[in-house]
Amino acid sequence: MGMRKYNDSMGLRFCVLGSSSSGNAIWVASATTQVLVDAGLSARTIEHRLDALGTSVSLIDAVVLTHEHADHVHALPVLHRRYGVRVYANEGTREALRIDPRFNSLRWVQFITGQGFRIGDLQFWPFSVPHDACDPVGFVVTDGSVDVGIATDLGTPTELVCQRLRPCRALVLEANHDEMLLRNSNRPWSLKQRILSRHGHLSNADAADLIALVAGRHLSDVFLAHLSQECNHPTYAEQAVCELLQERGCSHVRVHLTYPDRPSKVWDSCE
Repeated sequence: MGMRKYNDSMGLRFCVLGSSSSGNAIWVASATTQVLVDAGLSARTIEHRLDALGTSVSLIDAVVLTHEHADHVHALPVLHRRYGVRVYANEGTREALRIDPRFNSLRWVQFITGQGFRIGDLQFWPFSVPHDACDPVGFVVTDGSVDVGIATDLGTPTELVCQRLRPCRALVLEANHDEMLLRNSNRPWSLKQRILSRHGHLSNADAADLIALVAGRHLSDVFLAHLSQECNHPTYAEQAVCELLQERGCSHVRVHLTYPDRPSKVWDSCE
């Protein structure tokens, strides 16, 4: 895949291992710590894609959850059984998963939304996002020198979301759907309403607006995530964001795509 290997850098790095409505997982690493944000792909897929990065699930220090939906937690039971991985979640997410016995034996570590917590030399700052889950969050992750923002499921760009993402050097942000493709799709109207609601998912235009709102000179890279395979197209998402950034005088921001079937490029703070 031509990917940079894990131990080639001492900076903060991340790679979106896969992202779509069928599964999401992001690898975040420093010189001494490796974490997965969500584990919604199959365990085998996560294993293979980490191998391609030159690392392994056995070296993952923890999985940190944004919320309880299946496309963010699917691999947890297998990862726990094979590797005993710790799982960080807030109370709402943990309680929502307890109704499924497959998740009862996980090595849970509970965090509080709005309060930072540390895993190795990585600091995580969870913040609330509007989505139809029990207590969904995004994260700002830092190694002390650079901040990375992650917000993959949210229905509207609240002021809190903007505040948290504004200091970040790089973002992983959803651009879920093209609104016309969604409205003209064969999906049930109730599902369309859910996606379009304030607790649904960001459209390409909404994602572009949010990125333009938080883009200062410090923002270098944005990764567009959670693209719908039925109601979006990578070209539409990329074009919507790039055109608005150009219009707002933020053409220095590089825009990258993420994929359901392969990892994104590796972002490295040292580059």
